[in-house]
Amino acid sequence: MKTREQKEQDISTLKLEFEKVSNALMISFQGLTVEKDLELRRALREAQLTYRVVKNTLGRRAVEGTPLEPMKDSFIGMTGVAYSANDPVGLARVLTAFAKDNSKVSFKGGVVEGRAIAVKDIEALSKMPSKDELISQLMYMLNSQAQRLAVALNGVSRNLAVVVSEIAKQKEA
Repeated sequence: MKTREQKEQDISTLKLEFEKVSNALMISFQGLTVEKDLELRRALREAQLTYRVVKNTLGRRAVEGTPLEPMKDSFIGMTGVAYSANDPVGLARVLTAFAKDNSKVSFKGGVVEGRAIAVKDIEALSKMPSKDELISQLMYMLNSQAQRLAVALNGVSRNLAVVVSEIAKQKEA
């Protein structure tokens, strides 16, 4: 059994980790086999996401004063917390895909950009494009309009050069 000092150390470690992130999802994994748990941890590690199984009382104390504080009331039963500093969509995708294959895993709640989200919204979040994909789509939309304008303006000068060239050929003939 851990001593009070060890528990305080665990809380401060968790608090430091939770202060750095604003995206987290909580899952219940009761009845999950060790093999499946290792598979979940491997999938999260490959996606460069962090996963911790947290004791409820320590978790409640660790989230106080952090962006994950809205999850405080979800620390009930067996609790796993998966979090990411900047990719809530990737986090939701990995966990949703795993939960579809494993009925023992269920969502308890989550926080995205410091705001609590409902369990039903997690699947919708997993279907959204990632932040990088959205930025690239926005940049394409902004660039395509400028590119079309440049092509149209280039077309006018190109057509003028062709007309002048044709007039010169006619005068020579």
